[in-house]
Amino acid sequence: MRKVNTKDMVEIAWSSPKGKFAGAGKQVSEELGRKPQSMNLNERHPFDVEICRLPPGKTNFPYHSHSAQWEFYHVISGQGVVRHQEGTTTVEAGDAFIFQPGEPHQIINDSAQDLVLYVVADNPIGEACYYPDSKKWSVPVPARRIIRGDALNYYEGEE
Repeated sequence: MRKVNTKDMVEIAWSSPKGKFAGAGKQVSEELGRKPQSMNLNERHPFDVEICRLPPGKTNFPYHSHSAQWEFYHVISGQGVVRHQEGTTTVEAGDAFIFQPGEPHQIINDSAQDLVLYVVADNPIGEACYYPDSKKWSVPVPARRIIRGDALNYYEGEE
């Protein structure tokens, strides 16, 4: 058995250059030994778990869909808005939702308090992402690249 206490974990923060996209996360699976770059499925683990915290007024990532990845979310505390292909849906503590491959999504904290979520993803090898707003792709091979034909910066066309 592998065990960690999430209260003791370091939170890793991220932010886009202009600050529109920002948050922090505790990489639970990696604390439990997951090696995300490994091609060995026993080292990758069958799923990845993160505790994600979005500060007030922030959005997690640009609106995107995954080519092969499933993502499950469970709101631990706070409230916000989920943007999806049918529009937007308000979420609050206790809500759980899921996106299958090909379903674009984005989480927005439009409240005055932190929005905290569990995120569980299967992170398949060779996963690619599409960004409908900026019409670009993130491809993992041979190395992660953001492209429209020529290589681009991750946040180009988003802020």
